[in-house]
Amino acid sequence: MIVSSATTQAAAARETSSDAQKSSIDYDSFLKLLIATMQNQDPTKPNDPAETLSQLASFSSVEQNIKLNEKLESLLAISSAGQAAALVGKQVSSLDGKVEGTAASVEMSASGLTVILESGTRLAVADGLRIS
Repeated sequence: MIVSSATTQAAAARETSSDAQKSSIDYDSFLKLLIATMQNQDPTKPNDPAETLSQLASFSSVEQNIKLNEKLESLLAISSAGQAAALVGKQVSSLDGKVEGTAASVEMSASGLTVILESGTRLAVADGLRIS
């Protein structure tokens, strides 16, 4: 069996997190721009309220999507932790066969999953693993 999906999921979680931060900044910027527009509008030519409500609804949808992405990121982390825990005690080797041994523990960090063999050797899951 070859494992690389956990690493792919971890990378996707990091991308989702940075995308959510970017969207959050854009949402805050929109609100600031909206407030500035309302404060500085010409009283004889007010903004179209239907268009303003449409924009608010669009950005409300974006905010809900950001929250959904955060929830999915949490589920992804839980799933990755479960997959990582399943590796402990298994015989693992790198795809090129140069590093092999029994997995003693697994570390999860921002850079991805790392299997620590009983010999103390560290094997990055990002490179792929063969489990036997």
